[in-house]
Formats: sequence, structure tokens, C-alpha cells
Amino acid sequence: MEKRRLSKILARAGKEQVKKLADEIKETYSPVIVKAPEKSLTMIRMREPVKESLFYLGEVIISEAIVDLDGTKGIAVMMGDDFEKVLDMAVIDAACNKGVFQQYERLEQMEKEQKLQLEKENALFLQTMVQFHSMDSEGTL
Repeated sequence: MEKRRLSKILARAGKEQVKKLADEIKETYSPVIVKAPEKSLTMIRMREPVKESLFYLGEVIISEAIVDLDGTKGIAVMMGDDFEKVLDMAVIDAACNKGVFQQYERLEQMEKEQKLQLEKENALFLQTMVQFHSMDSEGTL
């Protein structure tokens, strides 16, 4: 599984889901904290849709951590300040890098659940969206 996809799934997952995955790894291995979780700021880059030029929207608080799992490093960065979750994410990343992570099916199931939840939320938003072309036709009556 590619890193971007793994990070996206773990970042959207609940704290307890990530903790369960990391705890299974911690039963077998003893991760060493290389860089303790800490807050930082990063700039959010956006692409302007008309000219497609890049610009910086602003800053956001992130948490980052690095762990070592028997000689293999794991890194995690996420928005917010949940130190426990970012540390667990780094443990999972280290296990993936080491090739000992066995719960890819659970990650894929979590991803499916997240997509369904996102579709439900988008459907709610679409119900409130204004259709401007329908407003134009009302004015001509």
C-alpha cells in the first residue's frame, strides 16, 4: 500500500481504531521514540482553479512523530494536536516499512467505511446546494 493512501486512511480513522492496530504491533515489537510527538505549523498550498496557479492559503497546526522499530523508521504527520494518535500512526508506518504489518484487510475495510461516510455527508450537502439556473427561470414569469 502506498504511503499517501496509508496516511489518508489512518488520519481519517478514529483514535481507537489506530490504537488497536498499533497495540497489535507493540505486542511483538518494542518501538523506540526517535522524535517525540510535537506540534508544528505548516503552510497549506492550494491551486487556484481558473489560472491553476499555486498559492498559500494559510498555516495549520500539525503533529509529527518518528519511531524506530528494530532498525526501521516510521514517520507520521497529521493535522491537529493528537499526540497519541500520531505516535500510533508512526508505529504502523514503521511496521509497514519493515514488512511485518499484517492488517491490510482491516485498513481496506476502514477505507471503505470512510468512503461511505463521506458519500453520506456529501449527499446531505447536495440537498442544500442552490441551483442558480432555476432561480433565473423563476424571475421571468
